[in-house]
Amino acid sequence: MSSVKQKNLTVFYSFIQGLYWMNFAAIMGYSGFYLLGSGFSNTEIGIIIAIAGILSAVLQPALASYADRPDSPSLKKFLQLLLILQLLLGVLLLFCQTVLLTGLVYGCGVTLLQLLTPFINALGMESINQGKSLNFGIARGMGSVAYAALSYVLGLITARTGITAVPVCITLITLVLLGCLTLFPFSKTPVSPVKTSSTKSSLNPLSFFIKYKRFTMVLIGCVFVYIGHVLLNSFTFQIVESKGGGSSEMGTAVAIAAMCELPTLFLFAHMVKKLRCDIWFRITGIFFTLKAFGTFLAPNMPVFYGIQVFQMLGWGLMAASSVYYVNAIMEPEDAIKGQAYIAMADK
Repeated sequence: MSSVKQKNLTVFYSFIQGLYWMNFAAIMGYSGFYLLGSGFSNTEIGIIIAIAGILSAVLQPALASYADRPDSPSLKKFLQLLLILQLLLGVLLLFCQTVLLTGLVYGCGVTLLQLLTPFINALGMESINQGKSLNFGIARGMGSVAYAALSYVLGLITARTGITAVPVCITLITLVLLGCLTLFPFSKTPVSPVKTSSTKSSLNPLSFFIKYKRFTMVLIGCVFVYIGHVLLNSFTFQIVESKGGGSSEMGTAVAIAAMCELPTLFLFAHMVKKLRCDIWFRITGIFFTLKAFGTFLAPNMPVFYGIQVFQMLGWGLMAASSVYYVNAIMEPEDAIKGQAYIAMADK
């Protein structure tokens, strides 16, 4: 057991984060491009993304509550099941013949993708809590590197091949991610009998929010901060088109934004020693707002590329500080639920 605890899992977990965020880039980053090419209007795309967000927001706390139970399967098994479903949807997307079926399958894929977020984050934080050597900030930073690389490359590919490259990419990445997760050394943290009664009571959402009153206010604030972020991500292609670009320019812009996250993510383990994670968490709201205004005011693509720098202390800082914040304030039996609720706000 001690040899496992001493093993540094940062590289291994970085592959999991990287592949997950590559999938995020393909599914969410290219949702507008793919669905427009499949015959949907902007309004219909917004409806699909909204319904998927609502479904994932409803399902996340329920699944997380079950995952926090002492008698539930491990996080690893939860993730494997969700990825198998994602893989099946990716394959099915290749054979959809009607607009209605395409929208249904793609919407399910977006829902599953968002369901994965808290479990992927909780996998890393629980490994740290178990005493394993793992730098979450570096691993999440590699996720941004992978997101940037995939966004740029897929932008070049889709400019030549069209929308078919998107479901092919989703299928291949999900398959590799499933393989990496299967090899990741992880076992569920045992819960002492003393904690069992409190764990059962915390399954009730009302009990959870009464227990963590300040966290409830944090979630409300996150919902308002994330509204603009979700709109920018879901309609990136349309925004880029309005500024004179296409799918290739969209890939470049998304890649720049993702690369801007890296300094924050790589250095966050050091930053959190200088200022508490809750203070960093508050700072993110300022930069989310600046990026939203910058996107609105940018007259052309060069300026739009430039405002992506706000991603550094916006989403880049939020991605690390929110996970650390939840891990700091939650008791072990509520950790996965906390990650689920903070991820739910991003819908």
